[in-house]
Amino acid sequence: MRGGFNTLTTLIGIFAVADILVSAETIGQGIKTVPVKKVRGFGFSVAEFFKWIPGAIRAALIGTGIGILPGIGGSTSGMLSYVTAKNMSKHPETFGQGEPEGIVATECANNATIGGALIPLLVLGIPGDGVTAMMLGGFLIHGLSAGPLLFVKNADVVYGIFAACMVCALIMLIVEWTCIKAFVQVLKVPKHVLLPLILVLCAVGAYATNNRIFDVQSIVVFGVIGYLYHKFKLPTTPFVLCFLIGRMTEEYLRRGLMRFKSFGAFFARPIFCVFFAIAVGVILWSLYKEIRASRAEKKA
Repeated sequence: MRGGFNTLTTLIGIFAVADILVSAETIGQGIKTVPVKKVRGFGFSVAEFFKWIPGAIRAALIGTGIGILPGIGGSTSGMLSYVTAKNMSKHPETFGQGEPEGIVATECANNATIGGALIPLLVLGIPGDGVTAMMLGGFLIHGLSAGPLLFVKNADVVYGIFAACMVCALIMLIVEWTCIKAFVQVLKVPKHVLLPLILVLCAVGAYATNNRIFDVQSIVVFGVIGYLYHKFKLPTTPFVLCFLIGRMTEEYLRRGLMRFKSFGAFFARPIFCVFFAIAVGVILWSLYKEIRASRAEKKA
């Protein structure tokens, strides 16, 4: 417990296990499978593709920005992008029910985080996430020093990484094009068969992280917490965001206070003032939308 909960096990519990518990309630209600429509191409039209481009660009910018910040990772960028898309959507009530805009926002941000995490690794030698930390270890094993000189001394390695990212994106596109019809067939599997299999895979994935049974117990605990959040109609996103960046926020705030001896010293930095103004603006905008929505409901 002193070592804290693993991020992966927390996310598995709060999302996957909680969703399994919620879905299990409908097994005895005559709902056997999910209706599956016939899929053509990538599953969406050209008009829908162009409709989602602005959201995809916004998500890519969020993912790249979060990826540049060391240690945050794709989970946070996906959540922030999803919340942003939901707040800016004209129909936020459809999010959480398979809304394509939410999927585009999450996945674009998650993919963009990978490229963003490579920036501090290749330029400063600071890994942006767990994957780039392993890449840094590979660099050290082969006698390469990540940083500005990497572009000068080992430019072939840098451009090889760029090429690998582009090839990876192309392979993902091919796999989706060729296998999407098979992927959607999973939805035809009855829930009483599918849900236990998913639960077993969640437990195996949690245990394989650190080879600890404590992680398996953790996904059960957080699964129950996520289930209670759903029953009380509370969003789980703030919980996850606080878990992911809460410790980091507290640590750096404490460092700043120890150095400057006053919270007011932060406002002497222009970059802090800019981000603080953005945060206040987002909060005020959210409150405005809440008040506006409540007034609309009262009139209705």
